[in-house]
Amino acid sequence: MVDVSRRQRLAGLDGLRGLAALFVVVNHVFLRAFPGYPVDHAPFWAGPFIYGRFAVIVFIVLSGFSLALSPARHGWRLDAVSRFAQRRARRILPAYWAALAFSLAVAWLVVPQPGQGVPNAKSVVVNGLLAQNVVRAPSPNASFWSMAVEAQLYIAFPLMLLMVRRWGAIAMVATVTLVVATVGVVGPHISGVETFVIQSPPDLAALFAVGVLTAGIVGASEARKSWPWGWLALAAAAPVVATIWWQGSVWTLHHLFWIDLALGPAIACLLAGLATGHAAPLLRLLDARPVRTLGLSSYSLYLIHGPIVVLVYEKIVAVRVGQGVPAFLVSLALVLPLTIVFARVFASVFETPFLRQRRTSGTVRRQQPRAAGAAG
Repeated sequence: MVDVSRRQRLAGLDGLRGLAALFVVVNHVFLRAFPGYPVDHAPFWAGPFIYGRFAVIVFIVLSGFSLALSPARHGWRLDAVSRFAQRRARRILPAYWAALAFSLAVAWLVVPQPGQGVPNAKSVVVNGLLAQNVVRAPSPNASFWSMAVEAQLYIAFPLMLLMVRRWGAIAMVATVTLVVATVGVVGPHISGVETFVIQSPPDLAALFAVGVLTAGIVGASEARKSWPWGWLALAAAAPVVATIWWQGSVWTLHHLFWIDLALGPAIACLLAGLATGHAAPLLRLLDARPVRTLGLSSYSLYLIHGPIVVLVYEKIVAVRVGQGVPAFLVSLALVLPLTIVFARVFASVFETPFLRQRRTSGTVRRQQPRAAGAAG
C-alpha cells in the first residue's frame, strides 16, 4: 500500500483530469450531432455521452481533493490566504483569459456559440471577471460557466478549512450539504432561487466539500487507508447508475441537482482508492503515459475545445454529413486530434510557464524559515 502521507503528488490524478476533459469534448460533439437535449436520440453505445455534467462533477470533487491535500498534511491550515489566492490566480487566470480572447475571436469572426448570439461588451466584462454564472450575457464559450463556479469555490475554500479545524471534516461537509440541500428543496418554489440553482448549481459546493473531506486520507490511520475504496466506489455508484438507466435522460437531466449529490460519494471513494494505491489496475491506466500526458493539458483542453467543436461542426460537418451517427463519428475524427494538439500548444504557452514560476517561488519559500503549521 502506498504511503500517501509522504507523497506530494499523487499518481493518477492528471490522468483522471484528462479523461474527464476528453469526455466533455465528446459531450459537446454529441450535442451537435444529436440535437434535442434532454431527449437522447443516440444509439445505446453513444447515449452516455449526453451526461457531460458528470465530468464537471469529477472536476469539482477532484479540485477540492487536490487543493486540500497540502492543508490536510499540515493540520488543515493554509500557509496564508493571500498566498493561496495568488497561486490560484497564477494557475487559472492566464490560460483562462487567453481562452476568452480565443473564444471571442472565433465568435466574432467565424461563428458564435449556438443559442448565444454574438458576444458584446458586457460579455467581455462579465466573463473576464468570472461572473458569467450570476450575470447574464451572450457567452463566447459554453464551458466557461463552470470556471466561474470553481473560482467562487476557491473563495469559500479557506472558510471550509476553518470549519474543519473547528468542527471536523465530517461536520463541515454536513453543514455545507445541509445548506445546499435546503436551497435545492426551496429553489423550485421561488423564481429567483430557481434561476440561481440553474445558473450556479449550489450542489457543486457540497461536492467540492466532499473532495476536501476525502483529502483527509493522507492523515488517516492505516486501518482506514486499507479499506476497499475501489469496491466502495462501485457500491456507491451502482444505485445511481441503475436509476439513470431506469429513468432515462429526460428525468435524469431534470434532476441533476440530486444526481450530482448522489454521485459525490462514489467519486470520493474512487479518489481515496487512487490515493492509497488500492485501485491498481485503474491507477496503471490513469498513469499510462498517453493518458497522463493528456491530463497535463486537460485545463487547456477544457477551456478551448468549445469554439473548435462549433467551428468544425458548423463549417465542415453540418454542410456535408447528415445529423446522427455519421455526423458524430466524422466530428470526433476531426475534433479530437485537433483539440488535443491545440490544447498541448496552448498549455505550453499559457499554462506551463506560470506553473514553472509557481514551483520556483515555492522552492525559494521552502528554503526560508517557516511559521508553525504553515503548508506549502
